[in-house]
Amino acid sequence: MTDYRPRRMKIMMVVGARPNYMKAAPIIKQMHRFADFLEPIIVHTGQHYDHILSEQIMSELGMPQPDIYLGVGSGTHAEQTANTMLEFERILIADPPHLVAVFEDVNSTLACALVAAKCKILIAHVEAGLRSFDMSAPEEINRVLTDRVSDFLFPSESAAFQNLMNEGFDAGSVFYVGNTMIDSLTDRFTEAQTRPYPENLDLKPKSYALLTLHKPENVDDFKIFRSIINAVGSFSDKMPVVFPAHPRTKLNIDKFELSPYLERAGIKLIGPTGYLDFLKLESEAAFVMTDSGGVQDETTFLNVPCLTLREITERPVTTIEGTNILVGRIPERIAAEAERILGGNIKEGSKPKYWDGEAGKRIAETFIKIRQNLFEPESIKDGTKKMKTVREIVTAGG
Repeated sequence: MTDYRPRRMKIMMVVGARPNYMKAAPIIKQMHRFADFLEPIIVHTGQHYDHILSEQIMSELGMPQPDIYLGVGSGTHAEQTANTMLEFERILIADPPHLVAVFEDVNSTLACALVAAKCKILIAHVEAGLRSFDMSAPEEINRVLTDRVSDFLFPSESAAFQNLMNEGFDAGSVFYVGNTMIDSLTDRFTEAQTRPYPENLDLKPKSYALLTLHKPENVDDFKIFRSIINAVGSFSDKMPVVFPAHPRTKLNIDKFELSPYLERAGIKLIGPTGYLDFLKLESEAAFVMTDSGGVQDETTFLNVPCLTLREITERPVTTIEGTNILVGRIPERIAAEAERILGGNIKEGSKPKYWDGEAGKRIAETFIKIRQNLFEPESIKDGTKKMKTVREIVTAGG
């Protein structure tokens, strides 16, 4: 009798913003090791549509071009989320996968998770469980709600794992696998070191500071943005500061006419960089100032001092075990902590558990175990019981 059961499990990997690419690429690479059993389908929502922030970075990561491009683009949170849901629903109805994998906390993450849940498709959330406990932040809303509708949760650090346990998630659905962003870093680090510094900057290792800003609370308010620039300018005469501006940040620089402030502050503004060029700048900086979650992770792994220009972080491991210090937006504190670093008072860190370049492998192997259960002829048809069986098999190690 012919067996019509599918051999390969179709998994839609949803990416939309730059950090998603670094987190998805290692999993897709590992899934190709199991090509007879796992079929990755890359869906690009178009949330980041700048060439450098998408096609170039995917190429540098060795990531295949997307199979499906939704072309959602920018807009308000509601517009972006709603447009993504409408486009993604059409895809799922036309050709439903067995599982949808979403990453971190951007608008397309929540949008696609909600659609998959309503379509009764299994959901895996990579980088689950991170919490800032600030529900006024859009990213926190995205994180919490995405976790709630997901079937499989992959936290990247111990605090995220504990958050999920505290919130009552079934331990059998949570897999503490580590940080796939670190997989990309370790995979591409040697190549990044061969990249030249940006032209006309005359940079040398550990002779400059690196600044990144993109959070709305930092760059959408003229007074706050200018105060950060002034704080950085207070020590830029002692060490040059390089500022690769995110496209959205550059729009606000132009809107607020901040270029003269940057020039007076001695901050060297450059355009957005690709992944390898940024990794070069980041790894060889004397210290980094940022509001990016991913940069907090990378600097912790690289043991580069990091000042985070936010009041709270959803990544406490970077402050507890890593090199990260929360300085907020208070100019005096930003300047004081920078002066401490310039004076040689540097916080040393250590690498968190499972930040070892193997997180993507662990996730792909978990997908294999999920597939084994879903395609077994004796699998129980009832959805709830089937999910319990999947979790039992995965937790037991297959």
